[in-house]
Amino acid sequence: MKGKVGLITVIVDEIEPMKQFYMDVLSFMVIEDLGNYVEFKSDGVRFSLCTREVMYEATAHDSYRQPRAGQTFELAFPVGTQDDVDRIYREIIGKGVTPIKEPEMMPWGRKTAFIADPEGNIHEIYSYKPEDHK
Repeated sequence: MKGKVGLITVIVDEIEPMKQFYMDVLSFMVIEDLGNYVEFKSDGVRFSLCTREVMYEATAHDSYRQPRAGQTFELAFPVGTQDDVDRIYREIIGKGVTPIKEPEMMPWGRKTAFIADPEGNIHEIYSYKPEDHK
């Protein structure tokens, strides 16, 4: 097996608010919408949303019928410069997104802000480091 992620799927309770969040707030473009499965255009890795019921039907694993508890994953979105982080954070908070933490320089050398999606998953937007462009 080659160590590579080919698809990231966010398992959701309510697909429509999550689809709107990724389209309207984070500017992802839908490339496939099957109603209970939505895939977005994303360079480098496939990215999708899928309902718990579809995953239960596919796997017959009871974990898909249990309510989610706590923070189980985080998506991190690169947005450019440190100033871009500030600007984009203000823009998306202005669209009604739940703020978690305002932009701040982190010990790992990137300006980072934290937000929540409609189901309460916490994600980050972050700046590139100068060496990322070498």
